[in-house]
Formats: sequence, structure tokens, C-alpha cells
Amino acid sequence: MESRTKTIIAVIVLVIAAVFCIFKDLSWVSANVSYSFQEVWDALIGNGSWASERIVRDQNAPRVVAGILVGAGLAITGSAMQAVFRNPLASPYILGLSSGASLGAAAGIIFTIPFIPSLIASPILAFVTCFITMALVYTMARAGGTVRTETLILSGVAVSSLMSALVSFMTFISGDKLEGIVFWTMGNLGNADWNEIAFMIPVIVLCSFLLMYQAKPLNAMMLGDAHALDLGVDVKKVRLFVLVLSTLVVAAAVSFVGVIGFIGLVIPHIIRILLGPDNRRIMPLSLIGGACFILICDYISHVIAPQFGTLPIGVTTALIGAPIFVYLLIRRRREVGWN
Repeated sequence: MESRTKTIIAVIVLVIAAVFCIFKDLSWVSANVSYSFQEVWDALIGNGSWASERIVRDQNAPRVVAGILVGAGLAITGSAMQAVFRNPLASPYILGLSSGASLGAAAGIIFTIPFIPSLIASPILAFVTCFITMALVYTMARAGGTVRTETLILSGVAVSSLMSALVSFMTFISGDKLEGIVFWTMGNLGNADWNEIAFMIPVIVLCSFLLMYQAKPLNAMMLGDAHALDLGVDVKKVRLFVLVLSTLVVAAAVSFVGVIGFIGLVIPHIIRILLGPDNRRIMPLSLIGGACFILICDYISHVIAPQFGTLPIGVTTALIGAPIFVYLLIRRRREVGWN
């Protein structure tokens, strides 16, 4: 089958899947009760009952919109990171961004920060420390005016370990605020509100479009820095630009909902196997695929163990994403995406 035909089929399937996942997640009421798609539609357009409109529009819709933004953002940054590092095993958190965000969130939960309202202290500090982590990693990896991907990865591992240790220490001294830190690191879409979404939308949408605009230079960089330079790509500038954009997306996503793993690792990897290594296809399709995946996981989180409440979304994505990724590795152990 021609590549263009496969891409068109993939787009159609993913769009249909996205619409289904949106309506399915909006339909959730309780463990044994959910609305029909018609009832969800009526509630969305204002023709439903008072109860359905309150549940669908006020309770479920913010969670679903936040999930779409977070899933799409993490998936496209995952595809960008895999291209930058020329490794299909790379993820949005490869530079320790999740650990940095966790450190800021933990500080916001434990300490009172002057001039910052307590309700938004954790998201603000998580966003700031996520960006500081990227800057620290990039500065450490800079040697002789050049930044090699291998050095970036090693710097990311070192900084991530340090940040994780600091988070563990803060968790140890958190006292009665331990629960807040633990649940933040597990990820949670349920607390999203429209004010947070209003901040996430411009950051994630704009940066995602800018990342897609870098698809062609990233294709060249996947051949190696020397080949990319021969093709006229300013490797240093493109790499830094992509890292900054990816950090902004990850920071905007995890600052409000916590750490959610495997989306940026699994989704681009699956699409690469299906459609090949061209980032002009992988990146936009990763947006849709990431949104679908997180909404499926969110619905499962609500129904998998109702006697214990809603399972944290980060736990569900790991429980589903890890086996999928292991299966892909076993079946395609020689597949690296662009060899």
C-alpha cells in the first residue's frame, strides 16, 4: 500500500477514534452508569436535563479537554525528542523534565511561597522548575560551543537523579502533606478547571504547531548532524529550538495534571512502525493518537476499580503503555525507525 494511502487511512481512523473517545469519556457518570452518545450531545448543545448538563459540561468536559491537550502535547514532544536524539526509545521526560516539575510541585505543596497564592503555587513552581531543569541540562551538556545528543542524555540522567533525590527528601519531610505529593506524581486530570485550560491551550497549541514546522529539519537531523549540515540545516539552532518548545509543552502539561508517562514514548513509536520515519506524518498523527490514548486511559481509570475510587491517570497509562511497548520491542526488536 502506498505511503500516502496509508497516511489517509490512519488519519481517518484516528479522527473517528478521537471522536468516539471524547464522547465515551464525556458519558461517564458512575461505575455502573453512563450516558448514551445522544444524551451527551444533547447536554453539550444545551438540550439535556439539568443533571446531564451539569455532569457532562461542568464535571466531565474540563477533564476531557485537559486530557486532549496533555495527551496531544506529550505525544508530539515525544516524537520530537525521538527525532532529536535519533532514538525511538526517547520520551518527553528524557532530560529529567518530569523530575524537575515534581520538585517544583512538591515545594509548592509543602512550603508557603510569598506573593504566590497557595492554590496555584504548585503549578507555577512546577512550570518554572521544569524549564530550569532543561536549561541546567543544556548548560551542562554544552562543551566547546557544541552540544552532542549523547552528552545531553547523560546530563539529563544526572540532573534527573538529583531532582528525584530532592523530591524523595521533600516527600520524607512533608508530614501530613505526603498524600498531596504522592498523588501529584501519579497524575490526575480530575482537578483540571477552565482557568488552567485557558493557560494550557495557547502554550500547547502554538508550540505544537511550531514543532510540526520543524519536521523537515528533524528528518534531516535523523540522518546525523553531518548530513543535516550538508543539507543546509542549522543543527545547533534547530536542536535548541525544539528542546525549548518541547520543554514549554511538557511544563504546561504536567504543571497542572502531574506526571503522566508512556504517552510520548508509545504513541510516536507505534505510528513510526505503521507509517515510516517521516516526521511530517508522525508529528501531526501523534497529536491525535496521544489524545485518544489518554482519553481511553482516563475512562478506564474511572471504571477499573470503582470500590477504590478513580485510579490516577499516570498509573493507568503505565499499566497499559508498558505492556504495549514491551510487545512492540519483542516483535520489532530490530526496528529503530529510520535504518
